[in-house]
Amino acid sequence: MAGFFLISNASAQTIQMALIEGGNYTPLYGVGEQSETSVGDFYLDKLPVTYADFQEFVRKHPKWQKSNVTKLFADSRYLSNWENDLKAPANLMDKPITMVSWFAAKAYCECQGKRLPTVDEWEYAAMASTSKRDARSDSLYNVSILRSYEQPKTYMKTVGNSESNYWGVQDMHGMVWEWTQDFNSIILTGESRNNGNTDAGLFCAAGAIGAKDMMNYAAFMRFAMRSSLKANFSLTTLGFRCAKDAGPQNQLTFK
Repeated sequence: MAGFFLISNASAQTIQMALIEGGNYTPLYGVGEQSETSVGDFYLDKLPVTYADFQEFVRKHPKWQKSNVTKLFADSRYLSNWENDLKAPANLMDKPITMVSWFAAKAYCECQGKRLPTVDEWEYAAMASTSKRDARSDSLYNVSILRSYEQPKTYMKTVGNSESNYWGVQDMHGMVWEWTQDFNSIILTGESRNNGNTDAGLFCAAGAIGAKDMMNYAAFMRFAMRSSLKANFSLTTLGFRCAKDAGPQNQLTFK
């Protein structure tokens, strides 16, 4: 099982992360005849970002406070449950932050010296059970995920109370949906496929690429959810966590 790491950055919070050792996996959606996708080593926050974390962020970065945020980057629901610009509800401080747009989540991660995980990274890490790095063939594991989707108000759960998966990551299922860097990359136009890394290419779409494994209904629900989003949406059930490339340039201390 992977260990936990603390990534220290003078300009960022120190947040506990887990090393996800890369490999090949077959995503639910793929392009053409591609059957496997390669995922490199990366670090992923052990826990979702909380209200307490995001409150500290907006205090340091006023442009992301709810009365200051550019309307292009967040809809009217953005932080709408906050008491004011600087104060989140006291009873939510240890809950996963929700009501934040993709733009805000992306900015938060970048201010920590991190980034949002890609869809492939998120799905690769999420296919692990407590004991297996790939538990997708385990029917009981898949049923447990589906049952967690049926529970009401899971966004009110306290982070960190679930069991860690094989990698040491918690709360990937049964709490909130999570933003990814390329959240609707499965819906593409010819133009966006060839549009480099511009953000605009992530949000223009015409048709979905076919699902490879329709039996994996839990994953299908996640992909369907992502494809329904726009980058400025802020939902009660949608939060995020950060990722970081694994490499010698990142100074890590084993914990």
